[in-house]
Amino acid sequence: MATYKAGIVGLGFIGGADQVSGDVLGQEVEDLDGTHLQALANHPQVEVVAGSSRHQGRRDRFAARTGARTYADWREFLEREDLDIVSIATYTPVHEEIAIACVEAGVRAIYCEKPVAPRVPDGERMLTACSDAGVLLVFNHQRRFTSVLRRLRDHIKNGGLGELISINTQWGNGRLGNVGTHVFDAVHMVTGRQFAAVSATLDLAGKPDCRGSEFADPGGWGMIRLEGGVMLTVDAADYSKTPWDIRINGSEGRALMGGSEVVLEYWDGQTETWNNEDQQGSGMDVAVREIVAWLDDGTPLD
Repeated sequence: MATYKAGIVGLGFIGGADQVSGDVLGQEVEDLDGTHLQALANHPQVEVVAGSSRHQGRRDRFAARTGARTYADWREFLEREDLDIVSIATYTPVHEEIAIACVEAGVRAIYCEKPVAPRVPDGERMLTACSDAGVLLVFNHQRRFTSVLRRLRDHIKNGGLGELISINTQWGNGRLGNVGTHVFDAVHMVTGRQFAAVSATLDLAGKPDCRGSEFADPGGWGMIRLEGGVMLTVDAADYSKTPWDIRINGSEGRALMGGSEVVLEYWDGQTETWNNEDQQGSGMDVAVREIVAWLDDGTPLD
């Protein structure tokens, strides 16, 4: 089997499994559904050889955990390393620049954090650059790689809920960019519907961002019309404590998505509960396995 060299740009919480960075956010690495470092290192065909971060402490801790080479400048990282896979785990505004530089450096697969980009044209340029060069671009909406949501996607596609009518979403702590992106992508994935129109109001309560005073990621409320007239409601206030909850309503029943479980309630009284028991590893582990399969023989991602 081929061995692929991987590197990571951004060695913080999600990129380098750095708990010191997690402490600043008040979160634990062990509570995540994987990290870039763990998912890459878990695959027997992948060797993590290098990482880049502006932060000396993160570089030192990453080198101590992995033995990999580290760089303060991601440009030098790309210039000096011959990489097959690059994870981009930086803040959103630099995703486009780094991704296009990866393409120009000959990287074959890019595993990029979300949100994709600050503006639609930025994301479109990333997609175009990768498509034109035949480079695989994967975004870390890890729920796309969980077996339970893939099963629900197929169930809805096959008419399991009947005709789709409406979708209700809610979650705590606002953060439309960093949390909402997962909700919206999950809805798009399982329904297969494009978003057609949005009417919304931002929550301007001014809740401090956990990443620092230079960041702002408010919550909000709104309504989104999907293709075919399916209506989606959003309830994500900054100071809300409501749990993650997505409800997809159809003419034959509804699907309740919360955490790693899906509950199906049919209008005839039947119920089913699905989970990820058949899944091996985290959603990020599955993503890396499919990236490697694509590198091996062009197997498309599911």
